[in-house]
Amino acid sequence: MSVERSTAGSRPVQPTSRTRGDADWVLVGDIGGTHARFALSDARAPRPALAHAAQLVNADHPSLEAAIAHYLGGVPERPTRASLAVACPAGEDTVRLTNRAWAFSRSGLRDALGLRELRVINDFGALAWAIPALAEDDRVHLSGPVADPLRAPVSVVGPGTGLGVGLLVGTAAGGWEVIETEGGHGAFAPLDAEEEALLRWFTGRHGRVSNERLLCGEGLACIDAALRGEPAGPDARLRAPGEVVRLAVAGTDTAARRALSRFCAVLGSVAGDIALVQGARCVTLAGGMLPRFLPFLRESAFGERFRAKGRFTGYMDAMSVQLVVHPWPGLVGAAMAMEAVSAAPD
Repeated sequence: MSVERSTAGSRPVQPTSRTRGDADWVLVGDIGGTHARFALSDARAPRPALAHAAQLVNADHPSLEAAIAHYLGGVPERPTRASLAVACPAGEDTVRLTNRAWAFSRSGLRDALGLRELRVINDFGALAWAIPALAEDDRVHLSGPVADPLRAPVSVVGPGTGLGVGLLVGTAAGGWEVIETEGGHGAFAPLDAEEEALLRWFTGRHGRVSNERLLCGEGLACIDAALRGEPAGPDARLRAPGEVVRLAVAGTDTAARRALSRFCAVLGSVAGDIALVQGARCVTLAGGMLPRFLPFLRESAFGERFRAKGRFTGYMDAMSVQLVVHPWPGLVGAAMAMEAVSAAPD
């Protein structure tokens, strides 16, 4: 699989090989709360092959249309089709991102960009679509048996700006089908005294506390603040999530290490619960946060909490957990989703 990697800033990366003149280019996008990632995918290639991949900072652009226009202004090809993965429900014509003040009309965006076809899917639906296309070295084993990660059903879970949840299931014809969900918004269930204290802190800040409130970048910053004794209100001094991760991994800050340890433990419990609810046979973790502290995650209580399901502990012991380390899985998934629609019978 050919993948172009981005460098710092918002400029698109140029491909390392020449563009084929007979390619059928599709614009693919992975639109999160913080970043928007784009690439071109050749629909005629047997597997998704990305060119001109780039990551833009959402805050630098007033709208998704503006971000796409910026990206297309830096590439020579002009795609007439697009597949966009968005961090929110994607079933209606009007799409509103959950963690970014961007909204758009599917039909309006399609017409504004001069596209003949625009497909919009949930971001973790896209990550689920990507899994069958990933190479062996695009994922690493975390816990459980070292087994084929495509043993369906596959729960796809991952923290980033929010907490995404998707499901990959097999079809009778031997293919794949993706079920998009908003499972990250299930209610947080504390399991010990410290988590009960966190629930009270987060309730004071948000009211209802979903798993996403803890298992995202801001959630990690809030866990850190709560454990440092900061108030739950708007005056709480939050450290940047990246700083909390850096200090925790370096081992130079006890509070940061305690916060990241708790984050990993809660993630294990939630991922295990999601696997049970979805009837999964294996779990794939994804998203931008986890690869940044993979050794820490492996050494944390994640695996223990994932398996700790009372009478179903043995069932969880037999479940493989993998982490996606491919740099652009959402873009691969958006391309796969477009191909799935194009190949579907009328």
